[in-house]
Amino acid sequence: MKIDILGVQFDNVTLKEAVEEGLTFAGGEGFHYVVTPNPEIVNLARQDAAYREILNKASLVLPDGIGVVHAGKILGTQLKERVPGIDFATGILPQLVKEGRRLYLLGAKPGVAQKAAEQLKQQYPGLLICGTGDGYFTDNELVTEQLREANADVVFVCLGAPKQERWMAQYGPSSGAKLMVGLGGVLDVFSGEVKRAPELWQKFGLEWFYRLLHQPARIGRMAKLPLFLVTAWKARQKEKV
Repeated sequence: MKIDILGVQFDNVTLKEAVEEGLTFAGGEGFHYVVTPNPEIVNLARQDAAYREILNKASLVLPDGIGVVHAGKILGTQLKERVPGIDFATGILPQLVKEGRRLYLLGAKPGVAQKAAEQLKQQYPGLLICGTGDGYFTDNELVTEQLREANADVVFVCLGAPKQERWMAQYGPSSGAKLMVGLGGVLDVFSGEVKRAPELWQKFGLEWFYRLLHQPARIGRMAKLPLFLVTAWKARQKEKV
């Protein structure tokens, strides 16, 4: 079931349901990509029809930000729960180990993906990471060729929005991968470069505030969240007229 939130068609799934879907894609035929929009990404999509189409064509559109869940409530179309991209990614890892699927890490600053690979292999013994690459590349065809040569089944793409979603849609089908997941700054967390909010903060939807406390430079981006909710409220009022 799809839930429309300001033009973006979110899948109304729990984390468990999303993980099950993702694993089906990873072991199936053809190419699939997963996107994880937060309010900032939804705002970008509202201003760019082509980008919005890329999001809506994804095999899974997961509500990453708590602001998206709140907007759904305001619009009268409540989502089951927030599904953070990082939780989706870690949710599929144990089964990738069991099935021997090959994972490629793409994105972040030089050295971060490699460090993330080392950390993940310690946490998930037997995890087959077939390659890594930073996000500072200019030759898209070369990267696509590297993915094919690595025989990657799953690729975590951490190039930031909107680049990562556009890149997956354009180059994913020729990469040979079964599943790509757009994950923003997740490799920074996996590598240990950035610390994730404690579980209690996550539970109460305050992960954004924790990040703000530790990265004050994000204040400009965070200030847009109230405006996003106001936009949802205005859209709801128009529906009632």
